[in-house]
Amino acid sequence: MPSISVIISCYNQNKSVTKITQLLEAGSHSIQEVIIADDGSNPTLEETPANLSSKRIQKYIFLTHEDKGFRKCKILNEAIRRTTSDYILFLDGDCLPHRHFVKDHIAMAEKGYFVQGRRCFISEKSVPPLLDSKTSLSTLIFSGKVSGLLKSARFPLPIIKRNSSMYGLLGCNLGIWRDDLFAVNGFDEAFEGWGREDSDLGARLYNFGLKRKMVYGRAVVYHLNHPENSRDKLKTNDQRLESTIKSKKTRCSNGIIKK
Repeated sequence: MPSISVIISCYNQNKSVTKITQLLEAGSHSIQEVIIADDGSNPTLEETPANLSSKRIQKYIFLTHEDKGFRKCKILNEAIRRTTSDYILFLDGDCLPHRHFVKDHIAMAEKGYFVQGRRCFISEKSVPPLLDSKTSLSTLIFSGKVSGLLKSARFPLPIIKRNSSMYGLLGCNLGIWRDDLFAVNGFDEAFEGWGREDSDLGARLYNFGLKRKMVYGRAVVYHLNHPENSRDKLKTNDQRLESTIKSKKTRCSNGIIKK
């Protein structure tokens, strides 16, 4: 059974990161390390891990850098460098994991594949009471305040689609062997500003020879809806992604290891 690291990328999401770590602590499987990859939050999230302890989580690591805009790839690569486990799970700071999230990902981990779970959506107005513990996920689900309802359920058996599709490549619910991440040199730090950095990683993993397991009914996460990030770099990032697909490159030059 592989050892597990969980990387949580975040920006100005103190309450939700605390909630995520609480859910991981209450989960059904042990974690070697949880790494909080903070993209320059203000105020800093630095105190968050210091206040936590758990039999489930052996170690917390907090990483941050100066706020110079959306530089998620840079802090994620630093987090990947710090991992010591066999297998890495990625969560975003706006996604709450099901209690069996880690257990489910481990069960589906397979050489030659990365695993992509799905997400349902918590309405924006329901997020504050949820994070303040004035309501619960189950209450919101049963009261119809969750969209993508089928993706909120953990099925008796998972539905798994094995493919190499660019559709639905997301970094908020992703499981990858650490060796495979290093083989493609992690995230491309040329992607600054929101958009397509996860798709670029997925494209390079495909080019490297991996396939995806897209999973329904297991490894569930609950996305906390919020105002959209700026899309001002999206056109440039679309062009970078298209170049990766057409060139069939596997490694980026500005990744975990700088060339």
